Amino acid sequence: MDMLLFDNIEKLGRIILTAVMVYALIVLITKVSGKRSTSQLNNFDWIVTVMIGSLSASTILLEEIPFIEGSAAIVTLYCLQFLVTKYASVSASFSHLILSEPRIVFYQGQFLPDAMRAERLTRQELESAMRSEGMHSFDDIEAIVFESDATLTIIPKPTPSDSKNDEQQSDDGVSETIKPLMSNDD
Repeated sequence: MDMLLFDNIEKLGRIILTAVMVYALIVLITKVSGKRSTSQLNNFDWIVTVMIGSLSASTILLEEIPFIEGSAAIVTLYCLQFLVTKYASVSASFSHLILSEPRIVFYQGQFLPDAMRAERLTRQELESAMRSEGMHSFDDIEAIVFESDATLTIIPKPTPSDSKNDEQQSDDGVSETIKPLMSNDD
């Protein structure tokens, strides 16, 4: 119970100094590594982010982990994330291996229960995504896609004026952004 609120000033000073240094390191590396490390996270990016957070906390709080060793682990994870995402951007098979595919969970007025169950989504979550996009009726929606970064994309039905002006529709009336996902549905 002695150390419940405070142990000693040297430990407190070390924690504060290390926290400032780790913070500066992460800000610098995030700036250098680009938007990818702070954008909407897919599963892979999320795991790396949690690992970096854990390493940061350990480096700050544990005396047994010197700043240089903790920094080396953090920099290594950022480098691995960069290399893996770089390779995934040029190799479709590798990308498919590490990233989850987008999936249609609602299409042309129909909920797709197998897809929703596989992604563990509820109707309420789809309705919430609709509201956030200003959509109030399922009749106005062509499709809802559960994206790789776990966001829900609402694709409105094309209006007659869209069909005349938009070359994004294929001959069968299916949006070009939805068509590749049609083969992924179970």
